[in-house]
Amino acid sequence: MDHLLTPETRAFRDEVRDFLRDNLPADLARAARRATSVFIHPDISLAWQRILHARGWVAPDWPVDYGGPGWDGIRRYIFAEECARAHAPSLAPQGLKMVAPVIMHYGSAAQKAALLPRILSGEDVWCQGYSEPGAGSDLAALRMRATRDGDDYVLNGSKIWTTHAQFANRMFCLVRTSAEGRPQSGITFLLLDMATPGITVAPIPTLAGEHEFNQVFFDDVRVPVAGRLGAENDGWTVAKHLLTFERGGRYAPSLAAHLASIRAAAEQTGWLAHDGNRERLAREAIAIDALRAIEIAALEGGGPSDATRPSMLKVLGTETSQRLDHLALEMAALWDGALDDAPDAIAVAMPRYLNNRAGSIYAGSNEIQRDLIARVVVDQAA
Repeated sequence: MDHLLTPETRAFRDEVRDFLRDNLPADLARAARRATSVFIHPDISLAWQRILHARGWVAPDWPVDYGGPGWDGIRRYIFAEECARAHAPSLAPQGLKMVAPVIMHYGSAAQKAALLPRILSGEDVWCQGYSEPGAGSDLAALRMRATRDGDDYVLNGSKIWTTHAQFANRMFCLVRTSAEGRPQSGITFLLLDMATPGITVAPIPTLAGEHEFNQVFFDDVRVPVAGRLGAENDGWTVAKHLLTFERGGRYAPSLAAHLASIRAAAEQTGWLAHDGNRERLAREAIAIDALRAIEIAALEGGGPSDATRPSMLKVLGTETSQRLDHLALEMAALWDGALDDAPDAIAVAMPRYLNNRAGSIYAGSNEIQRDLIARVVVDQAA
C-alpha cells in the first residue's frame, strides 16, 4: 500500500489514525478483539456506527448523494486497514453493504428516501431471508410462497440460518411468486417489517453455544406490494446484484490484524518452538499479502476480471480465515492459564473456529464459487 500513497493520502491516513485514537472507546476495541464471529453483537457494532455516523464515515462505499464520504478506492482501503489495525468493531453488513446497494440500484425514489437514511444511522437493523430448509446452496429451489392479494403479498413458509434476526426490525428476502418456467424466473425480492403479524423468530444455537442464527416462520404474513424491489418474478436478478457485494469486499485488512493477534499469542505459548510452525505463519503472511495485492490491483483497474473477482476474493478470504483459526486453536491447546488472562487469539479460538466454519458455505459455497470462476475463464478462452 505504501507505494500508492501520495502526500494527500498519507495526510488522510494520519487523519484516520488520529480519529481512531481519539474516538474509538477502549471497551469497543476490546470487544472487537474478542469477537467470535464476523457478526458482532449489535450493542457493540451500533455503538461504533453512531460514532462513525456523526463523523460522516459510516458508509465509505456509498455515493455522496446518499450520505457517503466521497472517497476514492485508495482512501476506502486505507480506512479499512486503519480500522482493522485499531480493532474497530465491524459493522453489520446486511444493511450497509448488502441491501443498501440494491436499494440504490433498483429502488424507487420513495424507497430510497425512506430506507437509506435509516440504514446509515443504524435506526434500522436488517437481516437476510434467503436460505430455507432444502434451499441453501441451491437457492433457486426456495419454496416460501408469496401470493398476490390486492395491494399485498401473503407470505407462508420459513427462512433458516437467518443471522441476527432476533435483533432485526427489517428483512430483505426472496419469495416464490410463480411456479412457471425456470425456477429462477419465479422469484421476487421483498423488503419487510419484522414486526408484521405472523412472523415468528426461533433461535438456532451454534456449535459454539451462541445465538447467532435463527429460523423465521411466516404464517399469512401480509407484505405491501410497495415493499417489492424490482419487478415481480425478477428477484433473481436483484439477488445476483446483491451477491457481488456480499462475496466481494476487503478481506486482507482484517486478516492481517488477526494474523498479528495470532503472532502475539504464538510468542506466549511455545508454539513457535515446534518444527515448521514459523514457516506456517510465514505462509499465511504471504497469502494475505497476495490477497491484498489482488484487492489493491482492483483499485487500479487491474487484477481479476469484474466477473470473477467477488468469487475469487470470497474463496481466498474465507479459507485464509479458517486456516488462521486452526493455528489459533493449536496455540489454545498449549495455554494452561485462565481464558480471561489469555491473549485475544487464544481466548476466543474455539468459538471463532467453530463459527467461521460457515464462511466457506454462506454467500454461495466455495465449491460453487470455483465453478463460477472456471466457467468465466472457459468462456473468455473460447
